[in-house]
Amino acid sequence: MAFSKKSEFTKEDIWLADIAKVLSHPARIRILKLLNSMDSCMVGNIVDQLPLSQSTVSQHLKELKRLDLIEGEIDGPKVCYCINSKTLARAKKELDKLFSLICNC
Repeated sequence: MAFSKKSEFTKEDIWLADIAKVLSHPARIRILKLLNSMDSCMVGNIVDQLPLSQSTVSQHLKELKRLDLIEGEIDGPKVCYCINSKTLARAKKELDKLFSLICNC
């Protein structure tokens, strides 16, 4: 019988791996760049900037939001998204630590 070995890893390592997994799709990278350049953005504006359907963009937004990389605020029937600077700063710090540990750069 198969069982998860996640308990063998630190919470920080699991979180960082999840961040890397979420950032591994180019659409999510593009969404973060769009949100950064626009300060905040409605879903429709994001959809207009990507070669993806609205439902696909919504799934990518859901993954980014799941890890608090972005925040969403409901404005009537629309949702306005923005970058969560605190979580992105934490991710950058942890990635910097990782790369400093595994390479002499």
